[in-house]
Formats: sequence, C-alpha cells, structure tokens
Amino acid sequence: MRPLNRIKPVGEPSDYQTFSITSPPDRRVKAACEQANCTAWRYGWQSVIDESTTLGQTQAAYIRQRSGRTFREQRTGEGLTVFSFDSGQRCFAEHRTRPEIYAVQGGDWRQLSGPVQRHTRAADWQEHFGEHQLRLVDLRQRG
Repeated sequence: MRPLNRIKPVGEPSDYQTFSITSPPDRRVKAACEQANCTAWRYGWQSVIDESTTLGQTQAAYIRQRSGRTFREQRTGEGLTVFSFDSGQRCFAEHRTRPEIYAVQGGDWRQLSGPVQRHTRAADWQEHFGEHQLRLVDLRQRG
C-alpha cells in the first residue's frame, strides 16, 4: 500500500470538521428492485445480446446458466439474441435502496472528536459544508 502524503494543516485538529458521505451496501438483494420501484421489476424487460462478440457470448452464457431468472429467448433477423424477462424478478441493475448518510464530525484526519452529526438531507449537509468553508476563509483573513 502506498503511504499517504499529507500536508500538515495550519491549525489544530479541533479547528476543523470532517464531512463525509457514505452509502451502506444493499444487503437485501431480493427486495431491492421492489424497494427502488424498478420499472424492469414491475413490467419485465428485454436484453438484446450480440453473441458474435466475446462479451455477448459471456453475457448470454451467464443469463442461460447462472442468472437464476425466468426468460424467453428469441433470435432476430440480424442474428441477435433477445432475452425477455417476466416482471417480478430482480433485474441486472444495482439499485441504491438505502439512503446515503451525510455526516459531520469535529476534527480532521489526525484526530476526530465529539459526536457525529447526521444530516437527513443532502441540501442540509451541503449548507453546513458551505458555512464551514466560509468560517475557514474568515479565520484565514483574520490571520
């Protein structure tokens, strides 16, 4: 692992705040499409695959052998394979079904301190961040 090359901050850790946005992993895979109100889950979908390419062959093999989904398969006049999937099953997209966590904590990378403040809305976190940046500008101008 490459060592971090950080510039030593001018102030003390207590002079700073650490802002973070995290998104916990989606562990409820079977419910993810329904929770995300996915149109593919609701109405079904089609995947058109060109099996004349290596990528297309890999995708088709996955759908047929390992996807675990119910589908109908057709060939088009252009030599493409169309997989038609019924509604009510997990699609191939990754949905963000869990909200992001917008957090602010006192301190910086040298020493975090105090309670973590969590914002429920991105706009509130953004406003907090902007106000903190303005505070830092004011402190710098004062010397």
